[in-house]
Amino acid sequence: MASNDTIKKTLLVAVALCIVCSLVVSSAAVLLKPAQVKNKALDRKSNILAAAGMLEPGQSDAEIEEEYASKITPRIVDLTTGRYTDQFDPKNFEQRKIAKNPKTSTNLSDADDQANISRRENYSIVYLVETNGQLEKIILPVHGYGLWSTLYGFLALESDLNTVAGFGFYEHGETPGLGGEVDNPKWKSLWQGKEVYDNGQVALGVVKGAVDPDKNGSEHKVDGLSGATLTSNGVTNLVQFWMGEMGYKQFLANLKSGEA
Repeated sequence: MASNDTIKKTLLVAVALCIVCSLVVSSAAVLLKPAQVKNKALDRKSNILAAAGMLEPGQSDAEIEEEYASKITPRIVDLTTGRYTDQFDPKNFEQRKIAKNPKTSTNLSDADDQANISRRENYSIVYLVETNGQLEKIILPVHGYGLWSTLYGFLALESDLNTVAGFGFYEHGETPGLGGEVDNPKWKSLWQGKEVYDNGQVALGVVKGAVDPDKNGSEHKVDGLSGATLTSNGVTNLVQFWMGEMGYKQFLANLKSGEA
């Protein structure tokens, strides 16, 4: 009687097992993808609402979806002209892919690349909060390099397009307890009420140490992150880049004058 412990049979069993496992993993990935896409979209909506101060503690997924659908209007902006464009559908807009495509992005020189992102997308999605056609807030996506990673977040402005309504990051790889304190609600709350521009120039940024409220210009400054100077500098750089000429400055000026 032939033995079952032959190399050929062992290999056949191993190959069959690998094929079965591959099919199981592939099937699971396909089945889980819709849920992953839905959760990713929900997380983004939550972060947009949070930046604008519109996310209530304990809200259910359905409540978040309803709040976003009823209060938020996404629009695409051509950063080159500073005006809205209908070239892309906001529902399918993927800003990171736009930034990587040489046809839809701009290669930045060292002098222009304050946020250390190499390429700036020529189109960005922005989120409007309006009531009866009147702008209440606008939420702007921003990103830039910190110490270890690119930080991705949202900066929300009040209707004057100068006062910060809220600020937060939804993705980064900074050091927990140090640069990772960009997630600290107490630090994020320091941004509320700060002003972006001073006589038309971007003045908003993070200082080393604590802000002296009695010092001239304190309305533009936020306390630094203890032990995280490079992350703090990165936050300042990305804010000043995106609120400057290469970012949203022209768009905000057009929006204020009614020409966006």
